[in-house]
Amino acid sequence: MKTNTIHVGDCLDILNALPEKSVDMVFADPPYNLQLGGDLTRPDNSRVDAVDDDWDKFESFRSYDEFSWRWLRAVRRVLKDNGTIWVIGSYHNIYRVGSLLQDLNYWMLNDVIWRKSNPMPNFRGRRFTNAHETLLWAAKGKESKYTFNYESMKALNEDVQMRSDWWMPICNGGERIKDKDGNKAHPTQKPEALLYRVIMASTKPGDVVLDPFFGSGTTGAVAKRLGRQYVGIEQNEGYAQIAEERITKVQPLEDVNVLQTPQKREQPRVAFGSLVERGLLEPGTVLYGPKKKFSAKVRADGTLIGIEDKVQGSIHKVGATLQGASACNGWSFWHFDREGEPVSIDVLRQKVREEMAASAKAQ
Repeated sequence: MKTNTIHVGDCLDILNALPEKSVDMVFADPPYNLQLGGDLTRPDNSRVDAVDDDWDKFESFRSYDEFSWRWLRAVRRVLKDNGTIWVIGSYHNIYRVGSLLQDLNYWMLNDVIWRKSNPMPNFRGRRFTNAHETLLWAAKGKESKYTFNYESMKALNEDVQMRSDWWMPICNGGERIKDKDGNKAHPTQKPEALLYRVIMASTKPGDVVLDPFFGSGTTGAVAKRLGRQYVGIEQNEGYAQIAEERITKVQPLEDVNVLQTPQKREQPRVAFGSLVERGLLEPGTVLYGPKKKFSAKVRADGTLIGIEDKVQGSIHKVGATLQGASACNGWSFWHFDREGEPVSIDVLRQKVREEMAASAKAQ
């Protein structure tokens, strides 16, 4: 399959022509079926530039559901078994799309609330200001071994676990693409920050990202910037041209060490006993819990024995038992003294992993 390209035409026809199981992640910004009734005006009677294009109009909810069913089913065919899909929408359509995702046996992972820091006001004053949109994130199936870059998301959030409510502005200012008359080139252009987080969270460098409603090309621009491949589908030739020109100007990052934070669950497994075998920890070394409240000695076979109550077992079991907890991550719990300073045993595990990586690279 040719990647880093935009296909112009009907999304269903093009999706059905793509190879089966060829895509790692899908981001879909489909028509919302907004059902606008007449022009929307501000208090000064100026007209709001709302979405009133024909592609967002459907005869009924049934016709919208049929359209959604067809493209979601077609996307499922091209999605790899461990792939995921993101669909963004508003209260007009997201509940209908979510139901169809489940009917098609996608496995829901999260619903993410995009809280807009600068939403459009409700000019008529008859409803709450619509200040958010919803993104549904789903795996192809319940057993999918999908990508989630947990450490990267935590790092983006000042080393705090990323939540499912994201606060960021709508696309405006210099980021908003304009036509030759100074008007919006596309009415529903999404901010690059939103796609940056989506792509960083759920793909790896080199993965293929598909957008079946490509619009002005935000997905492709961010994918290229982050060292991912993209496939865009857009029925409007004008939008496709705008996207092509936009993406051409993007300079991709190519250093994998810059693009990706290693995820702990993907790193090689290291047994605590191997630290003893390699001489990184001597039998009899005393390990301490936080603030030296608990202590245990390292045994020659890589197990621990509590100094006071003699509990025995793995670094995880002894740590949990001493705390009266159901579980414990011994790698983060236990420390040893180095010149009077506490050092996590995980530092030694990382050293072993570095040696393993260097050995594998040399082979």
